[in-house]
Amino acid sequence: MMISTAMVFVIDDDASVRKSLKRLLDAACYKVELFKSASEFLSRSTHPGPSCVVVDVRMPELNGIDFQKALIEGGREEQLVFITGHGDVPMCAKAMKAGAVDFLPKPFKPKQLLESVERALSRSAEQRRRASEKNHARSLLDRLTPREFQVMELVTTGMLNKQVGAELGMAEKTVKTHRAHVMQKLGTTSVAELIGVMQKAEVPPGVRSTAKVS
Repeated sequence: MMISTAMVFVIDDDASVRKSLKRLLDAACYKVELFKSASEFLSRSTHPGPSCVVVDVRMPELNGIDFQKALIEGGREEQLVFITGHGDVPMCAKAMKAGAVDFLPKPFKPKQLLESVERALSRSAEQRRRASEKNHARSLLDRLTPREFQVMELVTTGMLNKQVGAELGMAEKTVKTHRAHVMQKLGTTSVAELIGVMQKAEVPPGVRSTAKVS
């Protein structure tokens, strides 16, 4: 899978390792940027497309594990592939539990690294796709009035218009009007599609709230 906007970042304090990895990744037609430290990478603006960071575990100043922690605390979503000549099982377990794609002990085969990078970019692309769908769904929900949002919430629990009216203290005809407006604003034609929009927006089912999604 080749994504035109994808980037692979390499962080290693050893210039020879950076050069070797760049040669390998260039040969595989990846766009690559090199960094000699994690701090240098963190000073770079966030890449807008799918990204993978190949990072050494042991480096001066900010090591790989602390770098991963810094990304998580900063709400960043780069996918990490760790490489190390000094790794151990607890360190590997910690990195993987925190979301690393892979933890490769040196020496590793070029194919191993390329496969790990591809998994990282695939995961990053999927993550961005879901985030885009979530943002779009939330923008649709923001079009609803608080009352329309209430009606939608109840409709998606399986309630009939008459039941929704009883719950909210309004006439069934009024519920139908609100329901029609909801369908129109969200571009949906069925309850199943309404549920799909709420799921993409990550709105919990069956919520009883007058507030719209933030």
